[in-house]
This record gives sequence, structure tokens and C-alpha cells, in this order.
Amino acid sequence: MRLVVLGLNHKTVPVTIREQFAVSEESARSGLRHLDEQSGINEAVILSTCNRTEIYAVLGDAGSREGLMKFFLALSGNSESRDEYFFYYEGEECIRHLFEVASGLDSMVIGEGGILNQIKTAYTLALAEKATKTILNTLFHRAITTGKRVRTETQIAYSAVSVSYAAVKLAEKILNGLEGRSAMVFGAGEAAELLVKNLQGKGLSRLVITNRHYDKALELAGKFDGEAVPFANALSHADDIDIIVTATGASQYIVKAWDVRNLMMRRSVKPLVAIDIAVPSDIEPEVGNIRNVSLYNMDDLQGIVEKNIRFREGEAERAEIIVEEEIRSIEERFTYLSTRPVMVSLSDKAEEIRQREMRKGMAKIDGLTDEDKRVLNHMTHMIVRKILREPMIHLNEHAGTEWETPDKIALTRLFKLDVRKGQELEK
Repeated sequence: MRLVVLGLNHKTVPVTIREQFAVSEESARSGLRHLDEQSGINEAVILSTCNRTEIYAVLGDAGSREGLMKFFLALSGNSESRDEYFFYYEGEECIRHLFEVASGLDSMVIGEGGILNQIKTAYTLALAEKATKTILNTLFHRAITTGKRVRTETQIAYSAVSVSYAAVKLAEKILNGLEGRSAMVFGAGEAAELLVKNLQGKGLSRLVITNRHYDKALELAGKFDGEAVPFANALSHADDIDIIVTATGASQYIVKAWDVRNLMMRRSVKPLVAIDIAVPSDIEPEVGNIRNVSLYNMDDLQGIVEKNIRFREGEAERAEIIVEEEIRSIEERFTYLSTRPVMVSLSDKAEEIRQREMRKGMAKIDGLTDEDKRVLNHMTHMIVRKILREPMIHLNEHAGTEWETPDKIALTRLFKLDVRKGQELEK
């Protein structure tokens, strides 16, 4: 059997191509449910996100890259593809790839946290459809553990590496948290929506959206349980606002120094944090000179982002050490995993014989005390264990070598073992 992964991601193809090969949850569920109809594919997990679509599989003797590709194309609704779109890894490289994905090391943004939950979801779906067995169950449990370990033992996900998130973290730092605070966002496009998403869950007491097109402000506010105010006199609604963030595509200043001065006169000494993430700038630079106003622009935020990216890259080196440790550990597990069904079957058969003969013997001897029975049971158990010890050691020593298969065949034939029972116990 071979452990493999076939896929494409943000490193191999642009988003337009990734969209063509995305696999919906419905398609993944259907494909996994009918996995036994795919020649040579014994186990599979399908991971499909905005940045990647990957199939992790265990291939049998009849399995091949070509067969896995046909399955991939069927899942994504395509009839053909180009080889250069895809990567294909086997064995250790497959394990390393999954562990790096789970750890956020293969993400577009290093340390991105959402991917671990996406892996859990993909694995849970495959498990529910009975598309995984011993190999992928072992692999994905360890991948999830590795991802958690990296996030616990390093700070790879602790620093802001997007401008919108950096803006929110900066406001948090200045105001010593956003619990009970209020924010006004200028804009209703993608940048503004991302900003609002990053503000969500920070404990804000009030979220206000304003935009030149009032209907768009209403729409965005509706998504996040906020309120919309008219753009023309937006600052008249900002007397109690703690943070103003601008993210529009305007070609001129939309927040003027004169209007902010009038606002601050109404607020007395209540401070205001103003963050401008627009290019060109939305807030007139003179606003930064107004008393009790702290103004930050894209240059300030970009510097924070670049510093944090360098920090994450340093943490990524520590994460790689953890990944390599986990690879070595699971490879050792896999080495012995292939001999387990034979060993379990041999042990079970010997135990069945021992118990059967014990029952026959006990029935022929009168007057045995409970202590006598305990001693006889322990003695026969130890005899069986010691007889099997050498064959077990021999099989373990040859696991993963050229002698493994001949040894397993010999034991199975000589002892007339039902290896399927051992395999069932490993599922």
C-alpha cells in the first residue's frame, strides 16, 4: 500500500484555476461514499478550501496516480487537466506536506489558523462516510495533534500580518482592549468588510457603518448586527465613538481636519483613535495634530505587518523542528503498523486454543480451588506468551524490510491465520 496526496494550491496555480478544481461538500460526500467503486483507492480524505484542493489516499496494488487523477477530475466536474497544475507526493513527503498544512506553514499567510479546522472538517466527513481506515485515521489524528502542538509551542499565529487585522490589534493596544468600545467604519467594500470581520468578537458595544452609497452601508451593517448612518454628516454620529477606521476608494480626503476639530470640541477630553487603511488616504494628515486624536495610516500599519511577518518566519523555523519530530514518530508507528494484523491474528488464535484446552482440562480435574485455577491460568498464559515471543520479535525486526512480506506470508500459511480479524481490530 502507498500513502499519497494529489492536489493543487496557491503555490501551483492562480485562483481562477483553483476555482475550477474546487470540490463541493456534496461532491466530496458522494465520492467518499462510493469510494469502493474506485479501483485501487482503499482510503481517502478530500480537503478543499479557497487556497487548495487535495486528496489524501491510500493506494492498493491496483492504485495509480492516473486512477487518483480520474477520481479528482470526477469530484471537481472536470474532464481534463494539465499535469503542471498538480503536485503528487508519496510516503514521507505526503506526511510532511499534510503536517505543514496543518501547522499553517504551507498557507498563503504563514501561521493562518483556519486551515486546522478545515482539516478537521474534511477528516470528519471522510470518517462519517467510512472512507478512512487504519492508515489515514492514524495520519490525520497525528496531523491535527501536530497543528495544535505548533500553535501551543510557538507564536506562529500570534501576530497580525494583514493590514485590517493589524489595524484592529493596534486599536486594541492603544485602548487597552475593545470591550465596551465603539467603532465607526467608513466604507462598505471588501476591505471594509474584512475590517469589520476582524472587529467582530472583540466585545464592541456599538458598530457603525457609513458609505457614500447608503444601501451598501445598510447591507454591511445588517451582516454584522451594526447600524448604518448617512455619509454626508457621519461625524455628527461620532460623539461617543472610540475608533474611526476608513477603508474607501475615494480619490480625495473624506475625513477633514475641520470636521474632526468640531467633533473633538463636542467630546471634551474623550480621546479618538483614527486609523486610515485606504490608498490614497481617506483622512486629512492634519487630523493627527489635533489634541486627543491618534492618527495612523498605511505606512504605520505596513511597518507593523512587515515586522510581524519576519517574526512569524522566525517562529516557522521552530515549527519545522516540531513537524520533523512528528514525522519521525509517525513513520516508526507506520513501520510496525503493517505487521500488526498478522501479530494480532497469531496472538488471538493462540489465546483461543489456550482457553479451549484450559476449559477441557479444568472439567477433568475435581477439587480445584480458585487459587489453583488462577495459577494454572497464569502458567498457561505465560507458556503461550513465551512461545510466541520469538516469532513476534522476528516479525517486528523485519517490519519495513524486504523480509516483511515473506515472513507474514509464512506465518499466515503455517498457522492458518485469519488476518482479516487482525485488520478489523486496527480500524
